[in-house]
Amino acid sequence: MSWGFLCDLLSGVNKYSTGIGRIWVAVVFIFRLLVYIAAAENIWKYEHDEFECNVEQPGCENVCFDYFFPVSHIRLWALQLIVVSAPSLLVVFHVAYRENREKNHNQKLYRSPGERDGGLLCTYLISLILKSGFEVVFLVLFYKLYNGFKVPRLVKCDVRPCPNTVDCYISKPTEKMIFLYFLVATSCLCIVLNLSELTYLIFKYSLKRYLKRHNKKHR
Repeated sequence: MSWGFLCDLLSGVNKYSTGIGRIWVAVVFIFRLLVYIAAAENIWKYEHDEFECNVEQPGCENVCFDYFFPVSHIRLWALQLIVVSAPSLLVVFHVAYRENREKNHNQKLYRSPGERDGGLLCTYLISLILKSGFEVVFLVLFYKLYNGFKVPRLVKCDVRPCPNTVDCYISKPTEKMIFLYFLVATSCLCIVLNLSELTYLIFKYSLKRYLKRHNKKHR
């Protein structure tokens, strides 16, 4: 899979972001996307081939792997990156709509199409809420699917067609668990950044409205 589109999307959104938003983009680029491409993808590359059970029963090993890993960690992580970045498209589309509207009317309708005010501010706030919500959903999904944020060395399987309870061994469990903790930590960091930016923008907008009303009263 090529991640070029995701990189272009985040780069495009970066110029409409606040300082906190630019930190979020940097975290996604450096601590999530680059780590995924450079290291994590290779660790899970042969996870099915390296999953071993002490039984010769045909089909038992495949069934046990599917039972304990219904969705691959790395594919779920990739899906999380895509889904979490998708709300940024709302901001890009809104700016494109403003630019197209100015072009059709052949006049200046906005001080700047990319300035966060009015409708664009609402769109930006919605994108932050969606990104935070998706992060939480995927963290809960990881926790539910794998019974916690851990990768065991040994799992016991008694799913048919296994003749009895068999021992199955997961390859590189410590290394995988380190990257899983890293995934959780970066997700939590992104949630904190999104909520901080959301709070900052709401506070800034509320303060601006209050000062405007205060000035009107004095006049």
